[in-house]
Amino acid sequence: MTWIQLTSAQQLNELKQKPGYSLIFKHSTRCSISMMAKRRFELDWEDLPKEMPLYFLDLIQYRDLSNQVAEVFHIHHESPQLLLIKDGECILDQSHGEISVEDTLVEIN
Repeated sequence: MTWIQLTSAQQLNELKQKPGYSLIFKHSTRCSISMMAKRRFELDWEDLPKEMPLYFLDLIQYRDLSNQVAEVFHIHHESPQLLLIKDGECILDQSHGEISVEDTLVEIN
């Protein structure tokens, strides 16, 4: 699987309109906890549905976009943070040590 870089408000708007499931991983490239959470997630991400888009948001480089994500999906900003989106609504919001493929799969199934 590969990440889709989330870099624009247009992409965010398209994601909000997309039917089905999408995932956003908000990551701080300056934070060791965020790096560990990302690595741990990537170890198991092959278990996720292959057709589910996986968006990666570098919140250091795209801080304004990260703020838009929080506003659009009515969530509190965290880092690292995983958001599971279904039909344009955030149905799972995990941060730090809570981030897991297993919990994401529970929500999907």
